[in-house]
Formats: sequence, C-alpha cells, structure tokens
Amino acid sequence: MSTSAKAITPPLSSRLIQRNGPLTSDLLLTPGPYGLGKVPATCAPDATTAMVCGYCSTGCSLNVHLRAGEAINLTPNSDYPVNLGMACPKGWEALTVLDSPDRATTPLLRNARGKLAPVDWEVAMQSFCERFKSIQSQHGNDAVAFLSTGQIPTEEMALLGSLAKFGMGIRHGDGNTRQCMATAAVAYKQAFGFDAPPYTYADFETSDVIVLIGSNLCLAHPIMWQRVCRNPHQPAIVVIDPRTTETAMCATQHLAIEPKSDLAVLYGIAHILITNDWIDRPFIDAHTADFDAFCDFVAEFTPAHVAQASGIGEAELQQLAATIHAGQSVSFWWTMGVNQSYEGVRTAQAIINLALMTGNIGRPGTGANSITGQCNAMGSRLFSNTTNLLGGREFQDAHDRSQVAEILGIGADRIPTEPSWAYHQIIEGILKGKIKGLWVIATNPAHSWINQDTCHDILSRLDFLVVQDMYHSSETAQLADLVLPAAGWGEKEGTFINSERRVGLIKKVSKAPGQALADFSIFKLIAHYWGCAELFEQWPDPESLFQTLKQLSRGRPCDITGIRDYRHLDERGGIQWPFTEAMAASSDDDHPGPERRLFEDGSFYHADRLARFLFESPRAMPEPPCTKFPYLLLTGRGTASQWHTQTRTRNSATLRSLYPADIYVEIHPSDAAREGIAPNQWLIVESQRGRLRAKAFVTRAVRQGQVFIPMHYATTNKLTHPHFDPYSKQPSYKDCAVRIRLEP
Repeated sequence: MSTSAKAITPPLSSRLIQRNGPLTSDLLLTPGPYGLGKVPATCAPDATTAMVCGYCSTGCSLNVHLRAGEAINLTPNSDYPVNLGMACPKGWEALTVLDSPDRATTPLLRNARGKLAPVDWEVAMQSFCERFKSIQSQHGNDAVAFLSTGQIPTEEMALLGSLAKFGMGIRHGDGNTRQCMATAAVAYKQAFGFDAPPYTYADFETSDVIVLIGSNLCLAHPIMWQRVCRNPHQPAIVVIDPRTTETAMCATQHLAIEPKSDLAVLYGIAHILITNDWIDRPFIDAHTADFDAFCDFVAEFTPAHVAQASGIGEAELQQLAATIHAGQSVSFWWTMGVNQSYEGVRTAQAIINLALMTGNIGRPGTGANSITGQCNAMGSRLFSNTTNLLGGREFQDAHDRSQVAEILGIGADRIPTEPSWAYHQIIEGILKGKIKGLWVIATNPAHSWINQDTCHDILSRLDFLVVQDMYHSSETAQLADLVLPAAGWGEKEGTFINSERRVGLIKKVSKAPGQALADFSIFKLIAHYWGCAELFEQWPDPESLFQTLKQLSRGRPCDITGIRDYRHLDERGGIQWPFTEAMAASSDDDHPGPERRLFEDGSFYHADRLARFLFESPRAMPEPPCTKFPYLLLTGRGTASQWHTQTRTRNSATLRSLYPADIYVEIHPSDAAREGIAPNQWLIVESQRGRLRAKAFVTRAVRQGQVFIPMHYATTNKLTHPHFDPYSKQPSYKDCAVRIRLEP
C-alpha cells in the first residue's frame, strides 16, 4: 500500500509555506482582536514528528515530515499500536486538504446587501457578543444554543462547553456525535453503568469468531479491516447486513436480513443459545442481572418466528448460533447500521446481551464492541460538556455539579441543573421560535442533518447564525450571518480519544492561513469579549486544560491521571483509559505496555457491579414502502476516500478521483428491468420530503425492493425521514420509502 500511496501524495505547495511564514509565530489570545505573539514550535525544523490522524475514530498515527518547520509530506507510523504502518487514502491526503482555495481565512459578516463580506476579528467578536447578548436579553438565555462536533480536540471541546454553559449562560448545546454515536453511548451506560467500549484493536487479531452487525468495516474503517486480515486464526467472519457490502463479500457467513429486523434476529439467536444451553451460566450468575426475565422475553423469538420477520432461513439462524457456541473467543462489533436506527439502543443492547450470556467479554478476542465514527467522538462523549457534564457526569446530579465546580474553581450555581436538549430538539426549538441564535462549530448540519430541505428552512429562521469552520464553502457556512475562520488538524495542538479509548496527540505542523485561529484561541477570544475571561485564566493553552481534564477524570471509569503530559503521550504511543496514577507507577515508561480491555474481572460500573440484560419488543418501521413509494432507501458510507459531508475530502483531487463525481443510486437488476432503467441513466428519486437526481448503478449488492445512496453526496438527506431512537435521540438515516423514475 505504501508504494502506491506515496505516488499519489503530493507535498504541500510552496505557496502554503510562503503564505504562512515561519511556524514560530502565531495569532495569540491577547486582548484586542488578534494580537501577534510567539509560541514555541512543536518540533525542530527538518525533522519528522508523529501525530494522530484527524479523520476517523481509528486513530492512526502519521509521521509528518518537516522542512524549515513546515509539514511537507507524511507517511504512516509503523511503531504505533493502532495502524502498524498502514494508512487509508484519507490519511495520506490529510495535509493536502489544508491548502485549499475555499479555506476560511478571515471573519465574514453578512452585510446590508445580504452578502458575506470580510471583517476583522474586532468587528467579528463585537457582532458575536452583541447579537447573542441581545437575543438573550429579549428572549432569555435559552434562546441561544450551540451545535458542536467530534472533529476538534478534547481540550477545545471542554473549553467550548465550559465557555457556553458556565460563562455565556447557554444551556442547550449538543454535538454531531448525536448523529453517529449516541446510541452506543446510551446502550453502554444502561448496560454497563458507564459509556465504556470494552475492547482493544488487538481483539480483531485474536478472535476466532468475528460478528459484524451493520458495519461495513472495509470502507468505513479500512485499517481495522486490515487488523482483521492479520488474524492468524482463520476466524469465522459473520456479517449481518441487508446489503452485500464489501465486507459481506469477504465474510464466511452473510445474513442479508430485511432492513430493521436485526433486533428480532439477535433475540432469535439468544433464544437458540438458551434453548441449547449454549450459555455461560457461571458468568451470568456472578456478573449480570435480569437474565431470567430476558429468557422469558426471548421465548417467543423462535427460529420460525424470526425467519418470517427477517427473511433469513431457520438453518442460517441455527448455523450462526452454532458458530457463536463453537467459538472460544467471539467478538461482536457494530457501527452505524445499528446506531442510526429508531430502535438502535435496544439493538445495541441485544448485541451486548449475546456477549454477556456467552461470557464473551473481558477476555482477549471478545466483547460487545461499538466502533466509533468521528476522530474524537469519544472525547466528545466524555468531555464536551454538552448533554453530559464533564467527565461523563450528569447535570442533574448535585454531587457531580459540586465536584466539577470545585475542580474548576467556579460557583456551582453556574452549572445548569438540567441537561441540554438533544440535537433534534434544538432544531425543533428553532422551528417553534424558542431558539433565536445558533452557534455551529466544526460541523455541517445543512448537509448532514436528516430531512435536509426542512433543515435549511429552519436554519433560515434564526435571528443570528454563527458558523465556525475551516472552510467558508460548507453548506451551513453559506447560510451563516457570521463565519469565524478556524484552524484545522495539523494547525493546532490537543488530544483525540479513539474507538479503543486511546488518548492520542495532535500537533501543530503547519500555520493556519490568513487570520484563521485555532478553535481554542477563538473560544478564549470570545470569553474576553463576552466578559467572562477570568473563569478560564487557568487555561492559557490546550495542555494546561488537559491537566484539568485529568483532575475531572480522577476516580472515574475514564481516569487518565497517570498521563503526565503531552510528551508522555507522545513517547508512549498514546495511552488507553483508564490509566490511573497507580497504573502509571507500575508501568514501564520505555514501553507502551499491553493493550487493555475492560471488565477482565467481571466487574461493571453499576453500584452493584453487575451488567444489565435490557430488552424490548421490536417496533414496526415508521415509514415502510407503499404503493406510492415502493422502494426502501438505505444510506451509508460509499467509499474509503470520502468522509461525511466531504467538506475536507472534496478538496483533494486525489480523493475525488477515487470516488464517482456524480451521485448514484444502487438498484437491483430485477427492479431496474421492471422500471425500464439501464445502467448510468439519470433517475429521479423521490420521498415524501424531497427529490434528487442520481445515476443508476444496477447491482445485486442491494436486494429487490431496496435502493442505496451514499451519505457523502450533498443531496442525499433531502430524502431521509426524521425519526429518532427514544433513548439516544439519534436519527434513523437507514430507512425511508422512495420511488424512482427515469429523468424526463
């Protein structure tokens, strides 16, 4: 892979280096608009330094090669325990997208003619504070909200959440991790007592049975798939997915279930395991609660019943149960096919139930393992201060509020006593006139949010919309009243937490263009103009805030007090939480030590230390196909080369060349023949909410009556139906009814 990837990886242009100037100068946080000052360079000129990639949750390490202190190229880090010298196409192009003509380089304010026009930071900050304060004065503090991200460092997330909640009086703020990981977070909290993915990537290589549910690992997490390919045990690989995905093509068993029948299938597998006594009763009795009630519940999910509900033959169901029983180390993995569902939490917990009842947890090669989406979604889940209080605490808990107030040195009365509205409730709050001002940071809801046309209409109703982003060209930035130019990955410092709970370091290896600032600097600047800077004086830089995060984690399941500083993280190749001071004292600083999985002692995070069996009857799909809209639309990742809304990746010519430029819709040959559709013809795809044009891709990868459109294209979410899991409040992007016809 490295030879071909090097050939397609151009160095940063000399224009970028000349424009940015030496890396030893930066825009600092001194009072006023953006005073010039100096910060030490992250590393010496003409050197190589390693840092964590800024795209997905895998958390690969990349060697960044410097010339005169500026990044000019990169290669994968062969010593890092995550990627072991591998990188996907996005990682190879991570530097290239920094040098893009549509970078936001100066604040932009919408003028009297309705155009976004350049202004300086002084004007931008005055407008930000005056407009938001005016809204709060007229309509109350809750009339302003924010939407943040899983794409910025943990320190920036924590500063944003603290500034908004404790300094600006904003209660409602959620992150775009609501769109990808809320289901997993809630499922783990309810089952284990804390949001705690139990695994390590080494489990991919030590399992003898790997069960993937709603996860196209080949495309979504290609480095993780490479870890599967390194498994020396010739594992059984089971894929449960309606589509014949790239991962399903490589599986030893593929259960092409009817969409949203996965909950019934998982209960049916549990029924077979119980009926055959293929369970670990000693583990169940010692470490779990409510199993007998679960047994009674799944009694009705007989093979015949589940076969009818799922379209999977009884023999296939029996075969899967037998495969799980025969495995010595069985790992269960899920991604967005489970999370983005109107019953995702209970589906995730049905997976957890299988791991618990078979004793496949806490041992190498086992676990009920949610694979995260964004590069720092785990940091967002623990420390963003959005719907959870810092450190995975609860806003409703007086003891939690008191702890946080004491650590931060603020009055407990500054901390809201209720959690924020979830993402969709914030959007609905705008529609109902309760939210008048919105601050969007490093996310693109005008593309990514469900039922896109309605979302655009709702955002247009705001009195004041601020977008803080690397690019002025995103769909959401184009709707903004104020755009704040932000630095991107490689232009600032901080930490990410990946899917296996590994805290990794990012570094400043390039100068942000123009007047763009690190999000950390923007937040500090806002605090100054808002008049609450004194609350955050103890955090002059990200590393000082990291030291506070350590204290916020003390005694928590996510304890990281054993990490000394950024240098310690760098030297150790990242460190998985928990890593307490006691663990640090007993570890070898010259070696990263073994990768750690949770629950090795069978002790969970509920007060009684028991894991919970949780279950609920499956519900009918809210919008099934009908006579008028006869096809079921599935959405998901379409390539390893594009990421989410393509805000960054479309700025790489190489990545664009690896992916069809035109939006396409996969359709089964029988359906295409019935509709008179030939390959590559332009079609109109319509739902009750909108329509789009797409080219026909005739393939047996989808089943009859189903179609598939990748999520990355700008118009895909014109079609999707706004319905949500009742527990996680996560949108269900994977199911809505559509019709297809030839373009006139």
